[in-house]
Amino acid sequence: MSKTKPSIVFAHGLWADGSCFSKVIPQLQADGYQVVAAQNSLDTLAGDVAAVSRALGRVSSPAILVGHSYGGTIITAAGADKRVAGLVYIAALAPDDDETSQSLIDKFPTTDVFSHIEVAEGRIWLKSSGVEFFAGDLSSEEQKLVGATQGVPAADLFNQKLPGTAWKSKPSWYVLGKNDRTVHPDLQRYVSKRMGATVFEADSSHVPMLSKPALVIDVIRKAAKAVENA
Repeated sequence: MSKTKPSIVFAHGLWADGSCFSKVIPQLQADGYQVVAAQNSLDTLAGDVAAVSRALGRVSSPAILVGHSYGGTIITAAGADKRVAGLVYIAALAPDDDETSQSLIDKFPTTDVFSHIEVAEGRIWLKSSGVEFFAGDLSSEEQKLVGATQGVPAADLFNQKLPGTAWKSKPSWYVLGKNDRTVHPDLQRYVSKRMGATVFEADSSHVPMLSKPALVIDVIRKAAKAVENA
């Protein structure tokens, strides 16, 4: 592989949109990386994987996929694309062939955030009381912004499944949120070990890209360098 800088494509998760990477993207762009954050509708897994595939079409190959939370499920499927050279998971799900997002979550204790959700009009809303369990290490102003800009998933999104388990064949890096009250830290330890990822632990909530952006930038840089030198 020629020593060209890989591109970077982000996939956000529930109760977020592409702006959740706003503290990470500018520095990567300044480093000279092509960067796109897919805007996922959170309607269907197939639709969200298609959004990432479209984003791959807007940047040069090879690319690294970066997935946060449910975005890990997205990049696990989308990463099977031949244009993808590596995967970075941020406090993320990473289901196996026989798992859905929900069946993976069900293997671990229920986290605090799920006591603060409301299903209305077929969507799962994060209540204002739940933001502290999602992004508790952000300022109160930032937490209010997270709550106001949340992307709201379809109620059955976590039970959907697509073929493709990219972490089985492509190198992976994992940012583990040790104080996460949304995706259980033990789930993160389990999936990161299972995929053989290079793991970086963060003293963070579920949103290390917002609360510990320097660490996340460093991990993405390490992944990019590894892919570049492969």
